[in-house]
Amino acid sequence: MNFADSEVVGAILTGAGHHIVTDLNEATFMLINTCAIRDNAEQRVRHRVRELRALQTRRHALRIGILGCMAERLQHQLMSEEDNLSLVCGPDAYRSLPQLIEQVRGGAAAAAVELSTTETYADIEPVRLGANGISAYISIMRGCQNYCSYCVVPYTRGRERSRDPQTIVREAHTLFQRGYREVTLLGQNVNSYSWPGTGFPELMDAVASIDPLLRVRFATSHPKDLSDRLLEVMASHPNICRCIHLPVQSGSNHMLQLMNRKYSVEWYLDRVDAIRRYMPDCSITTDVIAGFSGETLDDHQATLDLFHRVRYDYAYMFKYSEREGTYASRHLPDDIADAEKTRRLNEIIALQGEIALENNRTEVGREYEVLVEGESHRSHEQLFGRNSQNKVIVFDRRDAQPGTYRHVRVDTCTAATLIGTLID
Repeated sequence: MNFADSEVVGAILTGAGHHIVTDLNEATFMLINTCAIRDNAEQRVRHRVRELRALQTRRHALRIGILGCMAERLQHQLMSEEDNLSLVCGPDAYRSLPQLIEQVRGGAAAAAVELSTTETYADIEPVRLGANGISAYISIMRGCQNYCSYCVVPYTRGRERSRDPQTIVREAHTLFQRGYREVTLLGQNVNSYSWPGTGFPELMDAVASIDPLLRVRFATSHPKDLSDRLLEVMASHPNICRCIHLPVQSGSNHMLQLMNRKYSVEWYLDRVDAIRRYMPDCSITTDVIAGFSGETLDDHQATLDLFHRVRYDYAYMFKYSEREGTYASRHLPDDIADAEKTRRLNEIIALQGEIALENNRTEVGREYEVLVEGESHRSHEQLFGRNSQNKVIVFDRRDAQPGTYRHVRVDTCTAATLIGTLID
């Protein structure tokens, strides 16, 4: 989401006459786009800002700004605590960046953090920053109003609002014409996309119908809104990727209630069963939080049991990080010791590693169509790509070229990667 936002910022600033540089030593402004969903992310940003003081001492013209959710959440507090900052700008105020930069050039600090109920940046064609020319992100909606008790996003990105579907389809069509072969539709909860006459299933159908050679992915799904209609659309289009990210957060109904997730474990498992009924080859990934407020050992075991049951292909696993301003920070004590959070998290990580390796071992001998993305990090003689299930496959280069579809047989694997051979 932040990467897509940075591409919008790039378009706004280049449209105002600025240009993007790849060498920080050439920059007069450095804008850091931030996430506030976990404390660790914010601390990394603060560390980076402080690191840059040395560079600013050598280059007095360099100004630093913070964009995004951290700017929205902390606002003027950042300017007082990080004295080398000149600018803060929230995620709904990016159109004001050219004026804010002029204000800084005039010698004053600048801030814009007003949330919007209408801003979607639908009319802005993003600058594809560092894009590989193969895969691109398309934001289809902004904001969130689920108000999970631990989550700061509704307070930093505002309420849900969806883009006109015509602008989304047009953007995807333009990308395909320019040679892109994969788009990922983005939203805090894409399942709740809504426009008069168009829900998320209809939008997916329209984007997938652009061309069979355009792969379509999406992120992220909220389990409470994952409909059979969407699964029917996915199953009817081979170019809609067989991968669904379905954050569970906990395998305990008690924890899900405290988290205000608005579904039960039973509902979640029904959705998993539905995915596998419509698309038996679909991979499922998730998010999970260890050590949320009041989590007992039984609650933790319920999460481990759920992992055994679902057998995720991949998981983003974190220990609970209290966020100021959320319902949990006001009403639910952060009462699990950090060492115990870490222990529980490591137990989940170890289990998921075992499951991922076992899942990948079942792939050995299978053949997949792979969209070739680029050179392997380990060898110039190898390329990598992803199959429809979003699994990375590494294979010998031969005559394959990035941006093409090739068939690969899986020969061996690790927990994270499939290793194969070109067969066409």
